[in-house]
Amino acid sequence: MYDLIVIGGGPAGIFAAISAKENNANLRVLVLEKSQKLLYKVLLSGGGRCNVTNGLFNPMDLIKNYPRGQKELLGPFYQFGPKDIIGWFEENNVKLKKEEDGRIFPVTNRASTIADSLLLRAKLLNIEILKNQDIEKVYKENESFKVFEKDKIFISKKLAIITGSSAKGFEFAKELGHSVKKPIPSLFGLNISKFTLKDLSGVALKAKIKIKGSNFSQKGDILITHFGFSGPAILTLSSIAARYLFDKNYKAELIVNWVPGLSEDEIFKKLKNLKNKKFQKTLFSENLFHLPKNLWIIFLDSFGETFNKKLKDIPNNFFLILSKKLSSDSYTIDGKTTNKKEFVTCGGVELKEVNFKTMESKICKNLFFAGEILDIDGVTGGFNFQNAWTTAYILGQSI
Repeated sequence: MYDLIVIGGGPAGIFAAISAKENNANLRVLVLEKSQKLLYKVLLSGGGRCNVTNGLFNPMDLIKNYPRGQKELLGPFYQFGPKDIIGWFEENNVKLKKEEDGRIFPVTNRASTIADSLLLRAKLLNIEILKNQDIEKVYKENESFKVFEKDKIFISKKLAIITGSSAKGFEFAKELGHSVKKPIPSLFGLNISKFTLKDLSGVALKAKIKIKGSNFSQKGDILITHFGFSGPAILTLSSIAARYLFDKNYKAELIVNWVPGLSEDEIFKKLKNLKNKKFQKTLFSENLFHLPKNLWIIFLDSFGETFNKKLKDIPNNFFLILSKKLSSDSYTIDGKTTNKKEFVTCGGVELKEVNFKTMESKICKNLFFAGEILDIDGVTGGFNFQNAWTTAYILGQSI
């Protein structure tokens, strides 16, 4: 008989087990992982560097980065936030560094540093971990839980289902009485139909983007790819608009302002001023808005020979058309990227069915949840890991 069985050997699962044992060394804790590899998401994240958390230490600022779960995470972040997980890793001999954009990584720039630290701590705490466990069903009998794995049965007083976006985990939650909001992708790039900028794949710049006919917009860095757009601002937009885009079957119009901070009118005035001051020049030689050179040339070439002329010979109506393009360029979204490294979803166990002071189910006593199995997801920047650390910590402390 175990005191706690954790289903799931990801970051939240391992950290929940650690938190429970750090709180009470006498607990008998078992972690069951379906695959051969523990902490797979840790090893993949941040391009193999592991974006551990974010440097936003004020919980009121931190929760703004969660399209789903803001209200529920506020209290937990006061209990265990980015400062706390940074402190925990430093106590376990892992030095972290903060980058300019606020993301926090191990100084080694190796995700394995984080994974090794967690697994070493689990070993020192005598946490039992079994891999390649194909769990078939879970049910509660009297005051204990039975977990069936082929020819074995594990019995525990308390059970934590921490299986990320695994379909099996959602099934277990349903079998124990929970409602599950359909999980759908979050954090993805946008495919663009008949993409005219694909030859500029790899070019990055700041822009303001909006999904036409909606209130979803974002300002920040975007990346031009061979299939369309990606980059931090696009990923954030995909996160906040995840259900909207899913319902639209990932077909919509994306409006891009290539000169964020300036309206169409302001762009037009700047072009006219340039014409008056440098009337002998061409727009090809005067990259007024400091756009990447190849992008600027593509925009001007789309008007044929017009902008090859000296500025004094170009009618103002062409500046109007160019201003409109720069301020509200339109692209047809036709699907999302199928990048294999995308593993964030929105959806999961209904938040109203979980007590966020303990992470215990309100429906099934002694059942607990943490991490991505809950209907919580953050934008890119270490926020999804912070949700994992925080909910796992609280779960472990409450066992």
